[in-house]
Amino acid sequence: MISVVIPALNEETRLSACLGALSGAAADGLIKEIIVVDGGSADGTVKIADGFGARVLTAPPGRGGQLRAGAEAAKGAWLLFLHGDTVLAEGWEKEVIRFIEQNKCDAGIFTLAFDAKGLLPRLVAFGAMQRTRWARAPYGDQGLLISKSSYDEIGGFADIPLFEDVDIVRRLIGRKGRFALHIFSSKAVTSAERYEREGYIRRVIANFILLTRYQLGAAPEDLAKAYR
Repeated sequence: MISVVIPALNEETRLSACLGALSGAAADGLIKEIIVVDGGSADGTVKIADGFGARVLTAPPGRGGQLRAGAEAAKGAWLLFLHGDTVLAEGWEKEVIRFIEQNKCDAGIFTLAFDAKGLLPRLVAFGAMQRTRWARAPYGDQGLLISKSSYDEIGGFADIPLFEDVDIVRRLIGRKGRFALHIFSSKAVTSAERYEREGYIRRVIANFILLTRYQLGAAPEDLAKAYR
């Protein structure tokens, strides 16, 4: 029923947890296939993906292009896009099954959480969910479940190096309406490593500036350089 597409680049420290959270749904038949699209990892990413029975594809590094390549190879009626450092919390399968059976929306994203304790990680995650609810601008670390028919209709992921996640949701809402995007209560627990390294406030401000520049028309290629 679901094809999972995971873009990866040197994700050996987190990929096992990401794939492990999918194993139950794969055993139950909810997940038809897992496709890991590797962007040229120099660590054990590909070996880990093979060990979990995932189908491994290669593509030039860049999440937009990697996601697009995985979707083109997918065979499921639904597509679940996940980052390699994101782990779906226990119980996500039941909520997704209800969502698919009711089929009231074309797509859904998960509630963001970080794998770090403390007030700042919770505040940043809370702020991200407010942005998601009111601005309808979720990021890719919240995952994206979308029907293959809707994905194809809106043209899929653009092969751009940054904000491919914001871009596809913008096109989805533009075509289907504001309520085409459902928010799952199940958590997508993502790595806080970059926030911990750079500082939460600094990273939030930098992300806000980049998103604003993108919405004002800045080229994703230029923004990707600034992000790195």
